[in-house]
Amino acid sequence: MSRSVNAREKLLDAAVTIVRSKGFAATTVDDLCAAAGVTKGAFFHHFPSKEALGVAAAEHWSKTTAALFAAAPYQQVEDPLEKLLAYLRFRRDILDGELCEFTCLVGTMLQEVYAEYPAIAAACHEAIASHAATLEPMIAAAMLARGLDPGGASTDWTASGLAIHSQVVLQGAFILAKGSGGPAIARDSVDHLTRYVRLLFASAGTVPDPSP
Repeated sequence: MSRSVNAREKLLDAAVTIVRSKGFAATTVDDLCAAAGVTKGAFFHHFPSKEALGVAAAEHWSKTTAALFAAAPYQQVEDPLEKLLAYLRFRRDILDGELCEFTCLVGTMLQEVYAEYPAIAAACHEAIASHAATLEPMIAAAMLARGLDPGGASTDWTASGLAIHSQVVLQGAFILAKGSGGPAIARDSVDHLTRYVRLLFASAGTVPDPSP
């Protein structure tokens, strides 16, 4: 049983690396098997099709990154607004290395396959939306601490809307990083997002002003 599980995990890890580097369409079953060190028979034992692999890879990415964010330093910050700003600093700090090392697997696949592979697109959307949902409690708490209604009754924005917007900016930043060939433009986009968050809360109370 452990051998079978290991083969599946190796294929999923290979998919994360190769798809972020080459894209989903250009990644072949042979590429995945070679990188994972398994046979085609092992691949089709675990995944009846390449599309099934794509769905599983999105779910694997979601679980892996959830663990990364759960252990990130910003989780130790008590004040919810400071925690949100620390989250953005963390997202900026990990924009480093080769493009394939910091760009998002599910964002990459979603842009490429949304029309051809709806099951993969749905899994990718769920991964992004699920991560955004983890930000809602800290945004809502920050709003409540400053006398704002997370549902938007006292503002023209909501906690859920800001959580989604943060991911829109980050996914766009990844695209522009690919276009420019490096992380500088993505870091600048996160800096602008950080300024935007500060401005949203500025009229409601004192806003922490850490360097981005």
